[in-house]
Amino acid sequence: MLKKVATDKAPAAIGPYSQGIIADKLFFSSGQIPINPATGEVEGADIREQAELVVKNLGAVLAEAGTDYNSVVKTTCFLADMKDFADFNSVYGKYFTEKPARSCVAVKELPKSVLCEVEVIAWLG
Repeated sequence: MLKKVATDKAPAAIGPYSQGIIADKLFFSSGQIPINPATGEVEGADIREQAELVVKNLGAVLAEAGTDYNSVVKTTCFLADMKDFADFNSVYGKYFTEKPARSCVAVKELPKSVLCEVEVIAWLG
């Protein structure tokens, strides 16, 4: 059985999807972007500021699913510009201290023209 995960502590979905889904003992998040959940507006002037908000939004969705950053087994990170890789990593590394498996790619464009987006898979067992 699938269980939808939703919290007002992370941005509401801006399309026909859930913030996350629990399937058995796995949690799958949708990609989080740097939207302030209180205002619905993109925040952050640079990659570091945007990455901080993205990871905090992920933390809120993980908490609603009953888990945290330490249970994340895989992340997928999307950057608007690979030149931001080092600065993105400096923020990412503060939160994902267990060093989950990861893919990180640059893409042509992200929703709302943000600089980064991250999704996670976490173990709930």
